[in-house]
Amino acid sequence: MIGLFALTPAARRAAAELASRLGSDAVLADGPLAPTVRRMWPLLDAAVFFLSAGEAVRLVAPLLTDRQVDPGVVCVDEELRFAVALDGGQDAGANALAQQVADVLGCTPVITTTPGGGSSSPWDEVVDLLDAAVDGDIAACGAAVLDGAPVQLLNPHGFPLPALPENVCAEPKNPLWTVVMDDRRPYGDDPERTVRIVPRTVVVGVGSRRGVARSEVTELVATLERGHGLDLRSVRAFATVEGKADEDGVVEAVQDLGFWHAVEAGDELPLLVYPAATLAEVEVPNPSEAVEAELGTPSVAEAAALHAVAEHGAPELVVAKISSAGATIAAARPRPRGRLAVVDLGPAPDLRTPRAEAELRRAAVVVDPDGRGEELRHLLRQGTEVRAGGAADAVALARSGRAVALLSADADVDAADIDVVRVPGVPSV
Repeated sequence: MIGLFALTPAARRAAAELASRLGSDAVLADGPLAPTVRRMWPLLDAAVFFLSAGEAVRLVAPLLTDRQVDPGVVCVDEELRFAVALDGGQDAGANALAQQVADVLGCTPVITTTPGGGSSSPWDEVVDLLDAAVDGDIAACGAAVLDGAPVQLLNPHGFPLPALPENVCAEPKNPLWTVVMDDRRPYGDDPERTVRIVPRTVVVGVGSRRGVARSEVTELVATLERGHGLDLRSVRAFATVEGKADEDGVVEAVQDLGFWHAVEAGDELPLLVYPAATLAEVEVPNPSEAVEAELGTPSVAEAAALHAVAEHGAPELVVAKISSAGATIAAARPRPRGRLAVVDLGPAPDLRTPRAEAELRRAAVVVDPDGRGEELRHLLRQGTEVRAGGAADAVALARSGRAVALLSADADVDAADIDVVRVPGVPSV
């Protein structure tokens, strides 16, 4: 939904004209301005304010939380001279929306983000997509990318990434910087010009005896880093069986271990809880008859970790069951898999949805059955490849581990081994 907000009669007339051109996805809001914006904000993909920039900033600033989910914001001045992409640039589609608004109203679009990059650093969107922690001077590395310097990218797990400039590759000559995307600790000290992006990929399964101390659980989790090389910042959740959900030592340990996430991301690590019958169906390398007799499942730690990550990809046991006197843990991650967005562009450029444009920017490859891809080049990130082809070609590319967008309104895609998302377009009238 695109919300249009205007106060004066002239501004509301312009907003009404814009709404008619943007289609059914656009809504001209009524009612008191500030309460209406707050009420509609969670439902919006984008917002256009017919206000001064200062007024628009004061309205939306308290509502901004995360640029991965915040609407794009465009501001049109009261004299209809400029359409300013105020927030959400490439990431939330504000740049493209400002261009659309300018085309409809006959004013000048104002774009302030880096052409083809979208963010002050080319790595910002990658960090957001992977919900990652960062070591190293990522801003300086991003500036080097934008300057065209050779940058080495090491992505050992094969995360599907948006397009990056051609000077970022696995084996450049004389790289100025190295970027490593891994949930493991380095074997030695990182060189000065290294950036480590640590994705939150890992779920730690926990089992315990009754009355286990929180310190015993936290000490056991610490061995994942000391003994097995995992970076504990990669842990996104803990998981256990229903029978242990109220175990104070486990719950308190998870709260303790979530401290760094609470500081960095503003949230705590969740404790995921599953029925014993669900975990009993998970195949594990180290089942226990004693655990099955007590809890109804032959595994808690390994089964809970594997089950928790299965919905995000093929589960992989990173650390098999390790135990202390009163607790057991294991760690699993999903093997990254390719991503295919089936994108309906709608009947005309001024009816393209912000979500469709966001998916085009997220893709490393755009598969174009009808020859429309080059018309969209201004929307794509630097380095995005445009290929002719159909659904089968797009699926094959996604299966190779890439992030792909297929330009199609009705492609039939049925592939369980990749992530498939569908982006509907505005229907023609």
